[in-house]
Amino acid sequence: MTAFVHSEAIRSAWHPVAESTDVTDRPHAFGLLGDAYVAWRGADGSVTVVPDRCPHREAPLSAGAVIAGVLSCPYHGWAFGDGGRCVLVPSSGEGATVPPAAHLHAARVEERYGLIWVCVGEPTTGLPEVGHDDDPAFRRINSGMQSWRVSAPRMVDNFCDISHFPWVHVGTFGRGQSPLVPRIELDDLGDGWFGYAYEVDANNPDLAEATTGTDEEVVHRRMTTGFHLPLTVRSTIAYESGLEHILLLCSTPVDDVSSLFTFVVWRNDDHSTDPEEIIAFDRAIGAEDQRMLERLDGTMPLERTDLVSVQSDRCSVEWRRRFAAMVAES
Repeated sequence: MTAFVHSEAIRSAWHPVAESTDVTDRPHAFGLLGDAYVAWRGADGSVTVVPDRCPHREAPLSAGAVIAGVLSCPYHGWAFGDGGRCVLVPSSGEGATVPPAAHLHAARVEERYGLIWVCVGEPTTGLPEVGHDDDPAFRRINSGMQSWRVSAPRMVDNFCDISHFPWVHVGTFGRGQSPLVPRIELDDLGDGWFGYAYEVDANNPDLAEATTGTDEEVVHRRMTTGFHLPLTVRSTIAYESGLEHILLLCSTPVDDVSSLFTFVVWRNDDHSTDPEEIIAFDRAIGAEDQRMLERLDGTMPLERTDLVSVQSDRCSVEWRRRFAAMVAES
C-alpha cells in the first residue's frame, strides 16, 4: 500500500475539514491524516483545532462541552481556551499552576470559501486561489461535507479525468457522449492551477436544467480542469449563454484509505434559483463518482510504471508525478 498521510509535505499543506457553519460553540470532531481532531469557536468567533485527546487521561475532548468559548474535558473537567491553552484544572483549584504539558498543540486554521482549512504542520503552500470568490457577479454555494471510503489520491485522479464520463456518468450527463478524447495539452491555467482546456457536448436532463440555465436536450460546454497540489481540483464550465459554473473539488485524507469530500460552486447567474436546485445535479454526478471509486481498494499506486496510462490520462499522470515527488520530500 502507498502510504502518504504521514508525509511531512502533506502534513504541511492546507486541507478543508468542515464547512464554516459546521464549527460552532459545540465541539466538532473530524479525522485528518490518520489522527483525530476537534474544532470549536471561541467567544470571539475564532476557530481552534487541537488533537481530540485530553493530555490528562486521554478522554476525547469532542465529548465535552464549550462554555464561553472554552472547551472542557468530559472526564475531569480540564478546560482549554484559544490556541489549545489549558486554562483550568478543577481538581487543583482556581489560580493553581497548570502543568506546561497540559497545553495542547493547536493546528493552524484559515476560513475561506465557506470552509475551515487546517494545516497540522508548518505551512509550505498557500490555499488554492479562486478569484471568482471576490467577484460580485458570482455567488458562492457550499454543498456540505461527505465521507467517502476512498483514498484521496484516487479521487483527485478521477476528478482530473474526462475519459470516464461516458461510462460512469450515464445517469447524468454522459449518456451518448463519444468515448474519444481529443489530444490533451497541459498548460498553466493561472492562479496556481495546472491542467487543460477542452470542449464537450453534454446531455441536459431535467435535473440539470437549473444548473445549465436551459431546457435544451444537449448543451455545449467550454471547460478547463486543473489541479492545485496536493489534493484540490478546479473545474470551470462556460455555456454558450454566457453562464459560468465554477467547481472547487476538495478531497481531504482522513487516513490513507478514507476521505472527506466537498465541492464549492461559483456562478454568475441572477441568483434567483434556489441554491439546492443548482447543486442537485452536481451532487448526482458526485454520487456516480463515489459509487465507482468505492469499488477500488487501497491507495493509488504512485510509481510511474505501476499503472498503464494513455494520452487521455495526461493530466492525472502529471498530477500523480508531482504528488509523488511531494510525498517523497520527507
